[in-house]
Amino acid sequence: MKKITIYISLLAAALLGSCVGDLDQFPKTQSTSNSVYQEFDNYKSVLAKLYASYVIAGQEKGGGDADIVSNSGENCDYLRLLFNMQEVPTEEIAYTWLEGNNMTGLAYMQWDVNDIWVSDMYYRIYYTIALCNEFLRNSTEGDIARFSAAEQEQIRHYTREARFLRALAYYHAMDLYGAVPFVDENDPVGAFTPPRYTADQIFEYVENELLEIYPDMPTASEVEYARAGKSAALTLLARLYLNAEVYTGKQYYTECITACKEIIADGYSLEADYAKLFNASNNLRTNEIIFAFAVDSEHTVSWGSTTYLVCGAIGTVTTQDPNDYGVDTPWGMFRCRPELPAKFGDVNLTRDSRAMFWTDGQDDYLTDITNQGQGYFVEKWTNLTDAGNAASNTQTDGVDTDFPFFRLAEVYLMYAEAVLRGGSGGTTAEALNYINLLRQRAYGDQSGNISLTDLTLDFIIDERARELYWECHRRTDLIRFGLFTGGSYLWQFKGGAVDGRATDSKYDIYPIPYTELSANPNLYNENY
Repeated sequence: MKKITIYISLLAAALLGSCVGDLDQFPKTQSTSNSVYQEFDNYKSVLAKLYASYVIAGQEKGGGDADIVSNSGENCDYLRLLFNMQEVPTEEIAYTWLEGNNMTGLAYMQWDVNDIWVSDMYYRIYYTIALCNEFLRNSTEGDIARFSAAEQEQIRHYTREARFLRALAYYHAMDLYGAVPFVDENDPVGAFTPPRYTADQIFEYVENELLEIYPDMPTASEVEYARAGKSAALTLLARLYLNAEVYTGKQYYTECITACKEIIADGYSLEADYAKLFNASNNLRTNEIIFAFAVDSEHTVSWGSTTYLVCGAIGTVTTQDPNDYGVDTPWGMFRCRPELPAKFGDVNLTRDSRAMFWTDGQDDYLTDITNQGQGYFVEKWTNLTDAGNAASNTQTDGVDTDFPFFRLAEVYLMYAEAVLRGGSGGTTAEALNYINLLRQRAYGDQSGNISLTDLTLDFIIDERARELYWECHRRTDLIRFGLFTGGSYLWQFKGGAVDGRATDSKYDIYPIPYTELSANPNLYNENY
């Protein structure tokens, strides 16, 4: 399987060891920056680590030689943590091992400043930011002047990728935690206490970074798979604009439409088979996938990332055959709450191919969120190749399935929503066309098409669930629609009650961990 060619090297592993504590420090090293950055080839090796920081948790197979010390007791990578934060509190996940994995706070929307998953995500974000900052500190014009003109230009391309990856991490920091500490490559390493930036300030910073770098990034036809190109930066920008009213109180729907139009013009097209976007051959789906986190059983072995999604969604006490998903050993981590399949109507009768649920022997209604016999299992993610074969031994090597972080379908949905919310530069006719393209793929014909009168914001939030479930969107989507907290939309076990109950609006934002508040006097949580 062809994957990204800039895999983490031994050199990068030596440079980028574990780090804990202060956010301004650089990672502990066995080799110093002065020695590593003497060689041009090493820049690409270190860039590889920046990408890999999103899908692996350490320098060895399965997260050994951990990057940072975990509070949860499980050495979890960025993607697994992000999935937990974005999906577990919503109607899209019914988590099985609540007590054993300390997941009760997330599952019931009852976390506090001491929640270990909230803490692990926070420090994982800032670990990636620290890596990017250190790379950029060593990539100034003065630093690279010793290389040839061609090598200097290549490093400048690398710095744009590093800035994109850092902007993505800061976007998540803002989206999850609101006001957060800020540090970049211009700040000193060592005794430095980062200032607190409001969500408005982080928004402005991320926007400016993306606007500055995207024009010089490669187009869809030029970019190497699983590396960030022009449209990856624009898609992050579109997400930023779509959610701007949550972060800043200001509307940027026109800007969102502009970004979406530029992405669409870059030449992407929908993959004909929805299921192939989430199998072990999905690296071939470069027609739709704009940016992916590359995961495979040789270079980025992880018990988190997509191994977590594939193995975790197969029951240990059900009639499912793990071989049907390319899996050796099922984990039984999670199913979904009934509100998700209900968005498809009767999932056993619907012609919508996105309704990928295992229902045999399963009760839809939950009386016990930890009971594997209750809640449908999700069959969306597999470790199967296009030929239907297992791509790897998941028990020893994890899966070979990449995570499509940005894809064209999301851009269509963002365009349509921004038009409905009053943005200029788009039309409802074009929005309807994009939505129906998604539904024609889902139904295989035009029988699932909707009319203009059906195209409402209520429809969009449900269509996003049907198209994007288990892709790390749901919490952010529900917040944007005012449905995540409060009592206007209830789902089973929201707030810990079987049939759901209203929750405090403070849960729209995760708290900065208590340990960080103690270390940095500039920080505070407004509602915890």
